[in-house]
Amino acid sequence: MNMTKSLILGSAAALLAMGGAQAADLPVKAKAVEYVRICSLYGAGFYYIPGTDTCIKIGGVLRVDTTFNGALYDTPAMYNGGTTNVAYHNRTSDYYASRARMQLTVDTRTATEYGVVRTFGLSDWDFTETGNTSGIGSFTPENVFLQFAGFTFGKSASAYATPWHSYPGNNTINVLGGGDSVVGVNNVQYTAQFGAGITGTIGLDQSSAAFNRTAIANLQTAAATVGIGSVTNAYGGAVAPDIVGNIRVDQAWGLFQLSGALHENNATYYSTPVAGGTEINGHPDSKWGGAVMAALQIKNIPTGNGDDIKMDVSYSVGATHYSTGGSNASNLFQFSGASVAGAYQSVGFASITDAVYATGSQLELTTAYGFRGGFNHNWDPYWSTSVFGGIGFYKYNTNAKAIYCNAFTTAVPVRSADFSCNPDSTLSEIGLITRWTPVKNLTMSFETVWWNLDQKFTGTAAMTNAQLGSTKPTAVYSFKDQSGVVADVRFQRNF
Repeated sequence: MNMTKSLILGSAAALLAMGGAQAADLPVKAKAVEYVRICSLYGAGFYYIPGTDTCIKIGGVLRVDTTFNGALYDTPAMYNGGTTNVAYHNRTSDYYASRARMQLTVDTRTATEYGVVRTFGLSDWDFTETGNTSGIGSFTPENVFLQFAGFTFGKSASAYATPWHSYPGNNTINVLGGGDSVVGVNNVQYTAQFGAGITGTIGLDQSSAAFNRTAIANLQTAAATVGIGSVTNAYGGAVAPDIVGNIRVDQAWGLFQLSGALHENNATYYSTPVAGGTEINGHPDSKWGGAVMAALQIKNIPTGNGDDIKMDVSYSVGATHYSTGGSNASNLFQFSGASVAGAYQSVGFASITDAVYATGSQLELTTAYGFRGGFNHNWDPYWSTSVFGGIGFYKYNTNAKAIYCNAFTTAVPVRSADFSCNPDSTLSEIGLITRWTPVKNLTMSFETVWWNLDQKFTGTAAMTNAQLGSTKPTAVYSFKDQSGVVADVRFQRNF
């Protein structure tokens, strides 16, 4: 009985306690949810990061390319004798290559008393497939930079480049004629605003970046492979950054820009034909080279709404990449059918360098100049076409030709009576692309490019398999200009 009474009293006490607690905990109004707000300060697509005054925009591109009779991204055969072997034109060659790319961008901006503070990042996820290789996946950060009070720090486009880089109206990455740093280069730069759309920018670029240099050719060690234009790249360590800058006028009618660059050529050591150089061998003195470029864009021309023309012209000495556009290849070559009786096949090659030297000589700087341009026409909101092209001229002075030809004739002693050696070359391209945009931000395009390698060697020479590479036999080859056509199909979704 006592136990029953205790249980009843205890239960009652517990119920009273619970009721008291509920009475004390009066209902409180929930905090309002802070929804994402649109930020209209910097254009479409920006939103405020909740709880901050920073705006952010996330976007990207998904792109699928297939190139026929060339390397990736509509690259002519002469630029690639590596994994795809297109230039050999035999059973080791891949006659098509494909790549799928996802590109993501993150752009943040915050208004401050010093102006807008901006951070930007752009990264690529690629999957590449060619016939002779298994699928290759890669991750590449293209542009990663911070902007504040007129300064830019990080990996961004060079102050030398135009806004369109080597893309005046094309998909191919190899339109010659001027500077290109579309995937960014480590730099620091400052831009001054003068009003009326006039700006000036000066910067320091990392000199060892692929977009800033081609090769310093040590032709003392190149004798074994100089037969296909191969050279031993003897760039030394990075000593000084490239000094770059531009003056730009950007208005409703279009754009005009003048650019300049200074680039130091710093070679390693002298060497013998069979061994690399060491400190005791000595070295050539470093030499500064440079480049200038003028660019023009004309908008809203009478041919149609949104039509425009883009063009640029460049000149460089000892800074060849500032005139070669998107390609950083140093050795260009292609084989085709024989051009004279008794020759197995014909070959054309070119060595694209910033400078050359041999043991005991000083650096001899390479001269280059070029032009590129594009005309872009919109047929209607869904269809557009561009015609584009570029040309590059590569010249070696008298001393450089003597150094180069001495290496070549030493490596290739059996030559015809009409043989002549001249490493100068001219590269040219002209292309056509048509795009269809059935819905906003989804574009399908077809591009074709005719290219030509105008080389200056004449006659024939007996070259070995070791000099030619791949499956080419030891035989007599004739020297001949080379040309070809490359085509690309692209599907692209912007978001």
